[in-house]
Amino acid sequence: MLSNDTGIIYANSGYDSLQGLAKERPIAAVPFGGRYRILDFALSSMVNSGLRTIGLVTPYHYRALLAHLGAGKDWLLERKAGGLFILPGAIHNLAGNDHTFCIKDLHHNKKYLQKDLVDNVVISRGDQIFNINYKEALEFHNDRHADVTLIYKECDNLGDPIHQRLLEMDEDQKVSNIKDKKGLDRAKSSGPHFVNMLIIRRELLLNIVEKYSSFGCIDLMDILTTNLEILKIYGSPTDSLIGSICTIRDYFHRSMDLLDLEVREKLWLGEDLIHTKIVDNPPTRYTSQAKVSNSLIASGCTIAGEVLNSIIFRGVIVERGCRIKNSIIMSKCHIHANAQTEYAILDKLVKINGGNVLKGSLNNPLVVIKRTVV
Repeated sequence: MLSNDTGIIYANSGYDSLQGLAKERPIAAVPFGGRYRILDFALSSMVNSGLRTIGLVTPYHYRALLAHLGAGKDWLLERKAGGLFILPGAIHNLAGNDHTFCIKDLHHNKKYLQKDLVDNVVISRGDQIFNINYKEALEFHNDRHADVTLIYKECDNLGDPIHQRLLEMDEDQKVSNIKDKKGLDRAKSSGPHFVNMLIIRRELLLNIVEKYSSFGCIDLMDILTTNLEILKIYGSPTDSLIGSICTIRDYFHRSMDLLDLEVREKLWLGEDLIHTKIVDNPPTRYTSQAKVSNSLIASGCTIAGEVLNSIIFRGVIVERGCRIKNSIIMSKCHIHANAQTEYAILDKLVKINGGNVLKGSLNNPLVVIKRTVV
């Protein structure tokens, strides 16, 4: 069932802590899980919820996003009415920017909010790993005649730096306080964590954009916190896995989580699929010398060595005598004979010459940037 709502994904998150993986692309465009981009999870969640008009707030280096998305056909967004819209971000350099939803970006793309007379706007970030269907939250939002509905997860502690807001609610789930976790001790950091997704009335959002656009890059969440007594703000729960990508450690651990069948079932094997760009590759070829254990290996690869507890993207070649352990090898890398990697992340098109040993650690994986020859 299609929804009379629209979506906005902030795909312009910028951090300087991915050690080169996000140097020429936003975090949303970083490859993940063997065949996906991080953005695929936020985009698929909106599509699976019936949204057919989705705007993507992009940074200035958005070529990788466009190359992946095209016209949105693989996400069912290549449409005459609605579809996928690219919304250029207002600020070019986002490194170190800790805003969740910058109002200046919305003001810069105000016409997108004005073009369709929809009721609500679903907003999320594009640097998180999750699979959420917003239908129940939208029904809750409409039943309560809410101005804003904040999506939250009940847990002891979400350590991700962008999950820094705790909600206090009454018995009817009306939000009475939004607290910043910074400065709180661990014992007081449990409870409903806001997971950087919300539903807001379109007319209200336009009014906020008009009123606060002159304030610079003020955060929408700060505005809502200031106006708690005026607005009808509610909380709606989710039990989805939520994993944010802020650091290289986040990226490595969220990737390695995929080797757990329970995690894969929650993200990929339910009713709502995660869509991504379709690539026609032949099946992966395993030689008689290949040894593979507890790994995810995409199509189009040639495996002649040993692969343990690793994620191998499309088109990777692992020659004889190689040992790939606890590593992430992105598309079209070539690992020559007798080379070894452990706790390593190889970006696309990396070439490792024979006999080299690349080794990082569990909490500080070694990163080899795109097109490097070692």
